Amino acid sequence: MMNRALLGLIALLSLSLVGCAHSPQQLKPQPRLNAALVAVGQGQPVVVRVADGRPSPKLGTRGGLYPETSAISVQGQDILPRLQAEAEAAVRLLGFTPSPNAYNAPQLTLTLADLQYQSPKEGMYVTEADIRATFRVDVQSGGRRYSGRYGASLNQRFGMAPNQETNTKLVSDVLSDALTRAFKDPTIAQMLAQ
Repeated sequence: MMNRALLGLIALLSLSLVGCAHSPQQLKPQPRLNAALVAVGQGQPVVVRVADGRPSPKLGTRGGLYPETSAISVQGQDILPRLQAEAEAAVRLLGFTPSPNAYNAPQLTLTLADLQYQSPKEGMYVTEADIRATFRVDVQSGGRRYSGRYGASLNQRFGMAPNQETNTKLVSDVLSDALTRAFKDPTIAQMLAQ
């Protein structure tokens, strides 16, 4: 009888500890422009490039009792194709034609400058996360240059530790907001139209 009670207690303890340790999450976010843009171009060609300017694919950790095992990361090869597609879509909505090999055309480079995911360090359970994203946009048109930084952030509270699907959506939302802010900057469209 005593052995059964001891085994039951061990099983219960091991189940409760499972909630304290998180495995790493490799996210594949799907950012999208989430606002209408005003077309100012007349179909002129624009060279559109994207780059990953982050020092590391790691965004941060999910916290909890063992934060060193709960890293969250987004690989460049998982995000850059999506950013390229969205940047080209934005350029089209602004009235221009993305043309990768256009000679002497304006150039727009969208760089993912920063992407962070931070959870409070103290405590066993993940109860909230701060997510931040920053893009840098560089436009070169004729002899003129323009560079701007555009960011978005989100503080999300949780009842229980977020799974990979939840974190993918949250990171996608923050990236979408930052991307939309970048392309809503009227200076970018004006530079491309010159």
